[in-house]
Amino acid sequence: MTEQATRKPFLYVVVCAAGIAADVSKLITAAQERDWEVGVIATPVAMNGFFDTAAVEAQTGRPIRSAWRTPGEPRPFPAPDAVVVAPATFNTVNKWAAGIADTLALGTLCEVAGLGVPIAVLPCVADALASHPAYRDSLERLRGMGVRFGQPYTGEPDADGGRPEFGWERALDLVDERERPRTPHPTAGH
Repeated sequence: MTEQATRKPFLYVVVCAAGIAADVSKLITAAQERDWEVGVIATPVAMNGFFDTAAVEAQTGRPIRSAWRTPGEPRPFPAPDAVVVAPATFNTVNKWAAGIADTLALGTLCEVAGLGVPIAVLPCVADALASHPAYRDSLERLRGMGVRFGQPYTGEPDADGGRPEFGWERALDLVDERERPRTPHPTAGH
């Protein structure tokens, strides 16, 4: 059998700078329990204390990617079978929908969207920002590209003062490989 036929499916987890990112290990654990291999790509701001980067690298067995590789460097991740963006911020959603690829995370999202790779997004956006017309337009554009969205999460306390759970595992349901066939592409994986 070839390596492609015997390897586990590979999931890119794109992490943005939101407080809930501190719990991204929950998504990684759930993905690994579902037999995914995981590689993390983080926005540059998310790398500045929004989650425990050393713990995530230990959990995945791979370095976190945040910067572009040089042309001579090998691709550190295989091409993705699916991508989860969690938490997805107002800034990332809007830039991605506009085709702005000024970070590795955004460049990767722009590319994989064009390759037909299943993508799930768990937004973490305050209600005031979510009501902005540009954000609503961005959601519509990304949905039109086949991107799947989980329930919005504002991080605001419930009526009883507790915070609702962030639906980490819902992202995995949204990209379940049985729902959409994978279209391999030799350039994915930066």
